[in-house]
Amino acid sequence: MSGVKPLRILQLHSNFIEYKPVEKEIEEAEESGKETCRLEDLVVLFTSVEEGDDESVVLRAVEDIKGYLDTVKADRILIYPYAHLSSNLAKPREALKVLRELERRAREAGIETYRAPFGWCKQFTISIKGHPLAEQFKTVLPAREAVKEKPSGEVVSKALKAEEKIKSYWFILQPDGKMVPVEEFDFSGHGNLEKFAKYEISKVRVAMQVPPHVTLMKRLEIADYEPGSDPGNMRWYPKGALIKSLIEDYVTRKVVEYGAMEVETPVMYDLQHPSLADYFNRFPARQYIVKSEDKEYFLRFSACFGQFLMMHDAQISYRQLPLRVYELTRYSFRREKSGELSGLRRLRAFTMPDCHALCADLDQAKEEVMRRLRLSMETLEAFGLGREDYELAVRFTRDFYRENKEFVTSLVKEFGKPALIEMWDRQFFYFVLKWEFNFVDNLDKASALSTDQIDTENGQRYGITYVDEKGERRHPLILHCSPSGAIERVIYAMLEKAYRDQLNGKAPMFPVWLSPVQVRVIPVSERFIPDAEKIADELGMESHRIRVDVDDRPLTLQKKIREAEMEWIPYIVVVGRREVESGVLAVRDRQTEKVGEPAEIKKMSLKELVEEIKNQTRGKPFKPLALPRALSQRPRFFG
Repeated sequence: MSGVKPLRILQLHSNFIEYKPVEKEIEEAEESGKETCRLEDLVVLFTSVEEGDDESVVLRAVEDIKGYLDTVKADRILIYPYAHLSSNLAKPREALKVLRELERRAREAGIETYRAPFGWCKQFTISIKGHPLAEQFKTVLPAREAVKEKPSGEVVSKALKAEEKIKSYWFILQPDGKMVPVEEFDFSGHGNLEKFAKYEISKVRVAMQVPPHVTLMKRLEIADYEPGSDPGNMRWYPKGALIKSLIEDYVTRKVVEYGAMEVETPVMYDLQHPSLADYFNRFPARQYIVKSEDKEYFLRFSACFGQFLMMHDAQISYRQLPLRVYELTRYSFRREKSGELSGLRRLRAFTMPDCHALCADLDQAKEEVMRRLRLSMETLEAFGLGREDYELAVRFTRDFYRENKEFVTSLVKEFGKPALIEMWDRQFFYFVLKWEFNFVDNLDKASALSTDQIDTENGQRYGITYVDEKGERRHPLILHCSPSGAIERVIYAMLEKAYRDQLNGKAPMFPVWLSPVQVRVIPVSERFIPDAEKIADELGMESHRIRVDVDDRPLTLQKKIREAEMEWIPYIVVVGRREVESGVLAVRDRQTEKVGEPAEIKKMSLKELVEEIKNQTRGKPFKPLALPRALSQRPRFFG
């Protein structure tokens, strides 16, 4: 059959799974009872069937499944229909036909096979085994289609296809320079690093549960999914837009202080441009394609294209190197698989601070990489993300490591903790070394924040040159750095960390400089609203740079305080007769609160409160309140 699409299968080697059909989702749903089913010690195959059906897809799937079962020493499977792995699903009748054929062929192959009912909304609980191969995602194509997959609106780069075939060697590199195969490393005291290593080695990116930050981003009215757009494109409410813009301003300020020149470049590029097409195929990402007149364009996935074309036209001397160029790309686009999209963690449209540096040679590049590593750690620290919150990964070719062991070790030594190493036999991409800071969330999924790369190809590919000491033209090495990673992902990491803090008994919150409201003034009754407004006027003076609001709603005092706590307001000031007469404020400081314990009330003068907030926000950008100051004047965006 022409136009055949693949099976997408998430393989989970499991201790057990319990599932219960709840209600039919489609008319074509199979007949089924609603009893709970429990299976133990098996491989669960979450399976999506895409458009078309072909027996060879099923045959290849069974071959792959048998090989996996042999590897993990398992002998039973559960085929679990799961539509969320694809946005290009087959029609229900075709999908059911393929699933039944997969079930039949697996049994014929001697595999103990079970299948969950098709077309039902089901509840499930699953326990996955802890070894590195326990989670694997597979795309199964019929043999004749194996190199032809090209979903509508998407062009797959050669690098992305190659990435699935790369042979990686995994190690843990210690700050003292000792490199240990990952399976031999003692992870005692390095639980987060162990989770990160398992995640990277498994290469499973599909989100099976709703991450905690998704619930928080909605409840706090920060961001939400936009149903009127392509999945992975978000809407930002006033509070979220404020947080996002403050982070953007801070990162931009840090990069400019570091010495980069800020530029702006187009968002789409000619797919047939020789340099662009060549680089496109060296970058492992799926892209959006836009047609205009008789040409096809791709939406950028970084600022590389525009900055490289700009540098191609520039006259550059060796005296100006390293030459640093920066852009905050609003937005970058990557057409991630729909099953991998997950709140703010993995998006199709995102804001990426992108800083390139042209370097004369490898020695200069290595010095610059170390400087940018420190810049990245400083940047993340401002968001409340310390080294205990993320792990370092360093990826390189075997030859690069052999010739630059001391440099690679110096990166890990500077970081101060053991790092995950991925080594390749040869250069697959445009870089020979790449490091990343990876945040591990509450579902044990890892996401890259800061990163830098040593690019050995694009200077020549784009015809970028500088004039050396002898007057000769030479191609520079290019470094690709984002000191924070995508802005959306920074917010994801802060929310996930706040959730973890709450589990550990600490009140969740944003850093004070990023809190949409820094002080809430709450009158004990309607009579004291004018006094509360007067205090808010003084706190909100332009010279103080404090975001303050007033809860003037006709609610009980306890309800107002509770809602302020639910919004993570850093400082709550309650105003009544005593405060008006004495001039001493009763202040609840969220930073000292413990979950489930009574809040400590601090007695402070207005001046003392202003000074405390100034000390915590010094050196950070400021923007005024994004909402009406009076809570009675605000709309509710969610719930």
